[in-house]
Amino acid sequence: MKIRSVEAIPLAIPLRRPFAFASGTAHAADHVLVRITTDDDGLVGHGEAPPRPYTYGETAASIVAAVRDLFAPVLVGADPFARERIRADLARTVANNAARGAVDVALWDLVGQACGQPVHALLGHAADDVRAAHMIGLGTPAEMVADAVEMSDAYGVEAFKVKVGRDLAHDLAAVRELRRELGDSVELYADANRGWDADTAIVAARRLNDFHVTMLEEPNPADDVLGRRRIVAASPIPVVGDESTITLGGVARSLLDGESQAISVKVARTGFTDSAKIVGLCEGLGVTTVVGNQIDGMLGTVASTALACGLRSLARHPVEVTNFLLMGDDVLTDPPVIADGRAAARQGPGLGVAIDPDKLAHYRADR
Repeated sequence: MKIRSVEAIPLAIPLRRPFAFASGTAHAADHVLVRITTDDDGLVGHGEAPPRPYTYGETAASIVAAVRDLFAPVLVGADPFARERIRADLARTVANNAARGAVDVALWDLVGQACGQPVHALLGHAADDVRAAHMIGLGTPAEMVADAVEMSDAYGVEAFKVKVGRDLAHDLAAVRELRRELGDSVELYADANRGWDADTAIVAARRLNDFHVTMLEEPNPADDVLGRRRIVAASPIPVVGDESTITLGGVARSLLDGESQAISVKVARTGFTDSAKIVGLCEGLGVTTVVGNQIDGMLGTVASTALACGLRSLARHPVEVTNFLLMGDDVLTDPPVIADGRAAARQGPGLGVAIDPDKLAHYRADR
């Protein structure tokens, strides 16, 4: 089996409302659908690349260009099973993390289809379903509480990542109201998206601990190396690396240099291959790993759930898989399901997804 063609299709799908966080605001799902077709009965693998210019520097246009001009010439004619060889070839292009992540996801989708096995089974089949976590965007305390209550009542979600990283008093007021409304049995963890300076983050970590917040993600800019180490040393709750730990080597340096105590992995930026390598590294070091969210669409959500269900270290923790509900629509024929606070892995071969051709034609942004 050889790869016959590689496409990068930009999409423009409206969000029901903007999603705000300390480093930016998403107003629409301007994601890129990566589609890889083989010469073996025309098998097609799919991956989703969400551009986050305020985090990784990638835009929809840059992702399309990278896939079309840099990656496609390497991929066409290659064996999709040769993922390590392909990984090494694509690594000659630096950065472009979301573009490479989507290619890797599409390759695993192809391999799963060719083998007649779902991706989570190929990864290790640690679980059939996982607890779902919901990511709450910035807003007034009342808006943030309303979002959490809706997810709890409608979908049974009992774990929430709370966006913080702005005015500390406002952030703490939101967390206080969330804890008061949701009770002590619900898990809360916080993500500042590099929004605080080190001194503010140290105060925040101590105050967040009072509200039984379990982790603090990216409290300050990662290039403030000494500041990050001071936060880790002073924080009573674990500090999680996310945007600052986007490569296998970056994760190793962050952990060994004392800049992170846990790691968030995201299929959207490290695919299945590098995500599994990062999880293995952390497992050997005794470091917690969790699955994060890039405000993923339905396809990205299916991939994240597959990753979490495949690897035991990830299946232990709530997985951020609900934010596709923020989108007004999508291009999958069969949306993900969140029920009783859990998300289940697809049982069909590969990712077990199909693209609705009419919706794809409607939402593609290059026509």
